[in-house]
Amino acid sequence: MKIFLIKLTHGVIQKDLPPKEKELLQELNRMGFLNLEDEKYTLNSKYRAGLIDLTQTGDAYLKVIGTSMKDLFIEEKNLKGADKDDLVIVQRLIGKRGKPAAVVAHVVGKAEHFGVAVISMFNDRLTLMDLKTNTPVAIKLDDDFLDTHKENDVFQIDYQKSLINKHLGSLDNPHIDEDIALALFNRHKEFEPDILVQAKDFGVAVDASQYPERKDLRHLPFCTIDPVTAKDFDDAIYFDEKEHALYVAIADVSSYVEPFGPIDTEAMYRGFTVYFPHKSVPMLPRELSENLCSLRPNEDRLAFTFKIFIDTNSLEVTNTELYETLIHSRRRYTYAEVDAFFDGTLEAKNEHDKVTMAYLPALKKMTEGLKRQRMIRGYDFRSREFDIHLNEEGLIESVDSEDETPSHGLIEDCMLLANKAGAEMFERGVYRVHESPSPLKLQSLYSQLSGIGIDVEIKGSIRQTISDIQKKAEELNIREEVDTLIIQSQMQARYAPDNQGHFGLGFDSYTHFTSPIRRYSDLMVHRLLKSILAQDNEQGAYLMRNIDALCEQISILEREADYTAKDLENRKYARWANERIGTIVKARIISLEPAPVAILFDEIIGARIFLTGDEGLQLFGNVEIELTEASIASTKIRGRFIKHIDDLDNDILKIKIP
Repeated sequence: MKIFLIKLTHGVIQKDLPPKEKELLQELNRMGFLNLEDEKYTLNSKYRAGLIDLTQTGDAYLKVIGTSMKDLFIEEKNLKGADKDDLVIVQRLIGKRGKPAAVVAHVVGKAEHFGVAVISMFNDRLTLMDLKTNTPVAIKLDDDFLDTHKENDVFQIDYQKSLINKHLGSLDNPHIDEDIALALFNRHKEFEPDILVQAKDFGVAVDASQYPERKDLRHLPFCTIDPVTAKDFDDAIYFDEKEHALYVAIADVSSYVEPFGPIDTEAMYRGFTVYFPHKSVPMLPRELSENLCSLRPNEDRLAFTFKIFIDTNSLEVTNTELYETLIHSRRRYTYAEVDAFFDGTLEAKNEHDKVTMAYLPALKKMTEGLKRQRMIRGYDFRSREFDIHLNEEGLIESVDSEDETPSHGLIEDCMLLANKAGAEMFERGVYRVHESPSPLKLQSLYSQLSGIGIDVEIKGSIRQTISDIQKKAEELNIREEVDTLIIQSQMQARYAPDNQGHFGLGFDSYTHFTSPIRRYSDLMVHRLLKSILAQDNEQGAYLMRNIDALCEQISILEREADYTAKDLENRKYARWANERIGTIVKARIISLEPAPVAILFDEIIGARIFLTGDEGLQLFGNVEIELTEASIASTKIRGRFIKHIDDLDNDILKIKIP
């Protein structure tokens, strides 16, 4: 529903909408809320769409959708029955003292259409409680329902219709965590039969003879470098030392996924692949994502390939070429294998290895030079990510924390070159933008740093100031933690139709081109670039007339995919902590406001613990705490401060739970 209103705010053409949205469009048009010009429907200028946010006084504010307009004030009498989190259309008014105000004209529906609830004891009776808010759900449970279900049973709720949508299982079963995370955002776990049929109809192999118009690069020794668990190989690389040219071949998903087809409609709905510790929930059917589109070794594949010429001395890009290609990857490497090759502990096992390993050292040298140049304008932030490993029971077995290695850096800079090259081919399209932080957020950051002993000296630019902060943090051995604070002070990266640069990378323009198997944004970019190469004005016109809404839509879907993955991880941590209530553990304080939060560095690492007791707590201080409560439903872990400690063993990056 919210996505539809975003589209409507920017203007939509009826034939571009799915059936249900077409019906809603016609209804709103009959009610007189819309204008029609050149086949495009938009909201009449006197109306705005948005989300109701109630205040304690009973009045409300409208969080306006699709524009930068400030919130509109709505008096209680003007709500016309609208409630918190309702999506509405309002008519604009002139409020008191000339402030923007509004009256609700139509309630479109609930913003959070779906949610998850669990049967719990509340006021001495079994009640359906919302998993997020721990408040009763307005659905009465009759005796027949309670006869067939029990405490801790979990359900997806359709708040729009006030109905129980489906039974997910029991909260006592760790394997339900995946279904809860997906249900919270109504993400699909399986694909509909018609989608699977279409995906299987493509077959399992590429017949190169069917693509005579493509540039044939199968003679070049491409390779892929990915995590050991990867199955969806988006990208392959080859470096021609003689021409000093980098080839970045990307899975040509757009050759299989036609706009408005069943696969495309579902891919647009999902937006992104969700990665859980034990599995992925793909954007595309596995017949494509892990087979026909995946650039697997020793198989012919369709690719969309940049050839990037780089000056040997300046390392400046002198020219780029983009082709629809056929490739045949020679080798699938893991990051660990390439790192072992670089440090001399891995030798070529066969002829394919000899050929691919021959160009990797030169490519490594070049990408290291590119990174040094990139750091003149961009930033190098260190942040720790945790990889959770589960046992067969669905519980945490171990947690890893990995630092970036030379192989990671090599692939990163290859992908950055291709993404940057893609962005430079259009003037309006799908940019990955990252604005510079606001003065208010910077001031808040500087205040936090002052509290931990870092005196901030304002330099000639934000970059120089941050670089100076990082040097001081390095001296205090808290570089990683300070980098996290700096990242939190920045604007969130997003997709936008107009170029606004990328602050973090220091690039004038940037897009996402290199992962169309797992990001719908990249699939959009491929279609746009193909229309530019083919001078296909019709395809380009469709993409551009919907580009504003599509960029906002995929930005929302990206955040939802991140939240989905994080919800499962947090619930796994809560299950671990629930078995250890009363245990004393070591942790580091990572936040003091609005309440102290610590991150666990003990038997496992990475769990966030909300603390009570704040006797002299200091940001980034090391502490011992007692685990006092862990809610599997809400995923919150709580602990009690015990004492300060001198240090943590930061080398504990992988621990097996006994």
